[in-house]
Amino acid sequence: MVLWHEDAYTRTDENGNPISLEQYKNRQPESGRWQFMTKDDAQLYSVTGVGFFLDSYDLFIINLVTPIWQYEYWGGLAGKVPHYPPLLRGLVNSAANIGNIVGQLSFGYLGDVFGRRFVYGNELIIGIIGTILVISLPNTIPTPTLKMAWVFCWRVVLGLGIGGDYPISASIVAERSNLKRRGQMLGWIFSNQGWGNLAGTIITLILLACFARALDSEGNYGQLDAIWRIQIGVALVPSLLTLWPRVKMPEGKKFLESRELNVSRRPESVNSRFTTTSRRKDSNEIQLVYSDGRGVQEQIDLIRAEIEAQGRRPRLDVFFVYFKEWRHLRTLLATMSCWFLLDVAFYGLNLNQSVVLMEIGYAKGHNEYDTLKRNAIGNLIIAVAGYVPGYFITIYFIEKLGRRWIQIQGFLVVALMFAIIAGGYDSIGAGGKFTCLAFAQFFFNFGPNATTFIIPAECFPTRVRAFAHGLSAATGKLGAILSALLFNYLSGPKIIGLANVLWIFFACNILGAIITYFWIPETKWRDADATDYEEWFEANVVDRSR
Repeated sequence: MVLWHEDAYTRTDENGNPISLEQYKNRQPESGRWQFMTKDDAQLYSVTGVGFFLDSYDLFIINLVTPIWQYEYWGGLAGKVPHYPPLLRGLVNSAANIGNIVGQLSFGYLGDVFGRRFVYGNELIIGIIGTILVISLPNTIPTPTLKMAWVFCWRVVLGLGIGGDYPISASIVAERSNLKRRGQMLGWIFSNQGWGNLAGTIITLILLACFARALDSEGNYGQLDAIWRIQIGVALVPSLLTLWPRVKMPEGKKFLESRELNVSRRPESVNSRFTTTSRRKDSNEIQLVYSDGRGVQEQIDLIRAEIEAQGRRPRLDVFFVYFKEWRHLRTLLATMSCWFLLDVAFYGLNLNQSVVLMEIGYAKGHNEYDTLKRNAIGNLIIAVAGYVPGYFITIYFIEKLGRRWIQIQGFLVVALMFAIIAGGYDSIGAGGKFTCLAFAQFFFNFGPNATTFIIPAECFPTRVRAFAHGLSAATGKLGAILSALLFNYLSGPKIIGLANVLWIFFACNILGAIITYFWIPETKWRDADATDYEEWFEANVVDRSR
């Protein structure tokens, strides 16, 4: 079985013959009719997708574990008000996101320098270690603050592994998928975030049902210690199943071709025939024109000695060289900004959804067990009604509507939902607020939560893709950390209150829609590597032959 099949565009075909992007597109079936994954797509999904299931499960299970910690460690039992400090709670909730930033930047950079194969699987090992040490929290630690310090430290390690998966899995899928189904495949992979969230709520409900007698009938809340450890530890199962295929992954042809633009020899993918380019004056599109190689061969030979004298340039230098052009840097700043603005609202809501449900009056029960169960049910309803379906609507429409349209309308509808809740906070009932939250979750995922992941994987060429994607994702996580740290503090009645926090989320979504409209390019059926090669060829060969 060929687990790591490649169906993406490369400059040479399977026989080593040069092939243009238009020739590649003409060989592919028309994509007007939506189609499910092929066998090769499913195999790719089975490995990279499970990684995102793990990512989501670990990142969002904290939302369901936090109420248990309030009861177990912070005096929330017997009807007492828990004294879990808001800033400490925000710090623990954001710990994985802090690790994400380091993982996204470091693994993204290493993936561009040494290759996807070099790093893939190592990030999963780090995540496994972090998970094991979180659930190994010693009960002998004397104070709840020190207990949370333990959890914080190892959730940072867990986040380091999770963060590394973002740029590497995105790059691998983008570099191996058929161009006309690439957006769908990236959507399929990212949809596992929804399944991970849904699995977390289902597992929590199953565990509460298993411990119902001890908790509800007997009031033995000491069993909560076992529940939260199982909740988090379940993530080890998909991690271990995915590890071996990842570490055995071969390097992709698209990545190997991208390195040819930086090594001390002429590109091997340019053999007896060479491509030159022409740029339309009224467009940024670059048209591919074939020649027999006469006239440009001498120019390639002339620059060979110069390139060899320079030696292999560090990849970080390549990153700066590529993004010193404003049109490239503008796109990077746009993907970074949109991801940041999204995560301020998205993680502010999802990491604190239990708090929001409590505030709007949905998750209040007659005892601690009933409160935990209602909280889990509320999260489950939102996941089933809004969170998960949004991903699949994106998958269905992304090759029809394009990425920009989906991102803009998602930002605007989510902004509208937050405005409705915030504006009518004192007059709208719990049911109305709950419905708006479900709609917001739907359009987060049929919108910017999916596309801010997909677009950076498509709009940058392979030689800078992982680091650029990691930088965009890391900037998003800064927004998530900011929101996680400040949400519980600002939403307090003595500060600005939950309604005004939702107005902040509204503003973030409006600004995200504006940036998308003006700065984000449409990446549907476009190959950034073809454009990158054409620009390189034009700068290094064509210009010197004039």
